[in-house]
Amino acid sequence: MKNLNAKAIGGLLGTLLVMAAVLFLSAGTVRYWQAWTFLAVFSFSSIAITMYLMKNDPELLERRVRGGPTAEKETSQKIIQSLTSLAFIAMLVVPGLDHRFAWSSVPFYAGVAGNILVAVGFIIIFFVYKENSFTSATIDVYAGQTVISTGPYALVRHPMYVGALLMLLGMPLALGSWWGLPYWPW
Repeated sequence: MKNLNAKAIGGLLGTLLVMAAVLFLSAGTVRYWQAWTFLAVFSFSSIAITMYLMKNDPELLERRVRGGPTAEKETSQKIIQSLTSLAFIAMLVVPGLDHRFAWSSVPFYAGVAGNILVAVGFIIIFFVYKENSFTSATIDVYAGQTVISTGPYALVRHPMYVGALLMLLGMPLALGSWWGLPYWPW
């Protein structure tokens, strides 16, 4: 258990450090308040969920820690996971470059709205974890696993995707960029 908690915290801190490095290196400065605010929202949310899982559902935490392209069994899933990881990195690099080269100007309220979307996405994911202890990072079937139809699953079949979509829509705005959104407001 202690080893799992150390692995989870280590992996999370490593991820957060890589995210910060990607943002600030692409922006060419640490004077990027939108990135600091986004990282605070993202970090607080991620750490809170991880701490909750450590205390209340270590089995789910273990299933979540084993994720990413290397954890997948199928080659097609390894490719999809790799492309998804690259796309996530691009969603940090492009707003950083936007900040550096001032490609777009996002009003303050839009940045706040972006951070709210990121936080709401995390809240939805938290409720998914609370409702479904079998929400592993890879597609697996476990003994005793049943179809969930309560909580957020009563509203939509794959509520974690809804949470992730809100986060992904909020990220560019939170980082002060229109780039990466499905439309451009010009």
